[in-house]
Amino acid sequence: MDKDLIIQELLHKIDELVKEVQYLKQRLAKYEHPKNSNNSSIPPSKDENRPKRNQSLRDKTGRNPGGQLGRKGNTLKMVETPDLIEKHIPGYCSCCGKDMSSIPFEAAGKRQVVDIPKIELCITEHQIFSRICSCGHKTTSKFPNQANAPVSYGNNIESLIGYFHTRQYIPFRRMKEFFNDVFHLPISEGGIHYLLNKLAKKAEPAYELIKQKLLTSNLRAIGADETGVKVAGAKHWAWVWQNDDATFITITDNRAQRSITSNFEKGFENAVLVHDCWRSHFNTNALSHQICIAHLLRELNYLNEKYDHKWSKVCKTLFITALDLKRQMNPVDYYIRNPKRKNIEKRLDRLLNYSLPTNHKELITFQKRMVKYRDYIFTFLQMPNVPPDNNSSERAIRNIKVKQKVSGQFKSPNGAFIFAVLRSITDTIIKNDQNVVSSLNVIANLHTD
Repeated sequence: MDKDLIIQELLHKIDELVKEVQYLKQRLAKYEHPKNSNNSSIPPSKDENRPKRNQSLRDKTGRNPGGQLGRKGNTLKMVETPDLIEKHIPGYCSCCGKDMSSIPFEAAGKRQVVDIPKIELCITEHQIFSRICSCGHKTTSKFPNQANAPVSYGNNIESLIGYFHTRQYIPFRRMKEFFNDVFHLPISEGGIHYLLNKLAKKAEPAYELIKQKLLTSNLRAIGADETGVKVAGAKHWAWVWQNDDATFITITDNRAQRSITSNFEKGFENAVLVHDCWRSHFNTNALSHQICIAHLLRELNYLNEKYDHKWSKVCKTLFITALDLKRQMNPVDYYIRNPKRKNIEKRLDRLLNYSLPTNHKELITFQKRMVKYRDYIFTFLQMPNVPPDNNSSERAIRNIKVKQKVSGQFKSPNGAFIFAVLRSITDTIIKNDQNVVSSLNVIANLHTD
């Protein structure tokens, strides 16, 4: 065989082996630098090997753990007018045993014990009567709205079930056990569902009011997020839109744009939409967008681990610098010439124009995404009310994941809808510093029939 031909075949074989080695290295890198909750959007619950808690996105403050100096603590305080007073007067001498019942006594101290009284059911019987007028007409009074059966559960029970369901995430079976053991109230799981459905119907006007409040949000930020949930064994999606005052949650059977338009057809014309780069959110009409910097920092952690390239390190430093500047800016700084902000934007442009090694594919993909969404990276430095991350939306939607962890799934679309309505109202109540039980009780006492 010709030597030249042999050499060509060997060179061709070497090229194939080099390509194979590169391909295997890329596959191996996935296991050498696995993605987890510290370097990606993977939730901590799905970490195969829990990462060490030393990769927080927060910088160390140098302060010791626990309450800081000057912090006002909370403790039980005595009341001026206790409900009961028990006097403990010594009857015999603790030394010689002599009877001291006839000797005057004086106060030596006092302590108070805070406890819950014995819980007993209060059953109210409603009686109606009739009268015959001199004109001959008979008038009969009506039963109150909540007394719609010979025996029915009251509104306090209805609102408490809503609280247990959407704030404490107690499953129906354990809720049934709680009412039986603590209140001595027999109630079935079907009865709990009936009362939740009844409360949700009364709450629907407030649910729609929350949506309208977000729609009319003017020159403010609206956070949006979505997560997968299981409904009757099928994959569904929970969506949240929220700001500092209100939270709106809905659950649909898809992650597509139609889930957004069915709730917010015109989008948010007067607000900045803050999200994690999901394309459906970019298709939503808004004044502007802000992509979540916290997500980008986690991705850069992963890219630093995998490639150890100066580009990702400098990019991470730039984002942290921008966050520091946000904390330093006063409201007036957003509307005047700001050299520090201008410098950050110039540094970003240089990074986006930098030529990366062709074999750093994921790094190049990240850079291309940053180029595509260049105008939405530092929106938070242009507007005072826009946060740099979407953490508030993640906190709002995390409650659904907690509920699912406790109960496993929603058994029906209607059950998922009930939770979405009541959880939206519960989260909005909390944001406005209101008492959840009292507020749900107000809704339970509404007459909607």
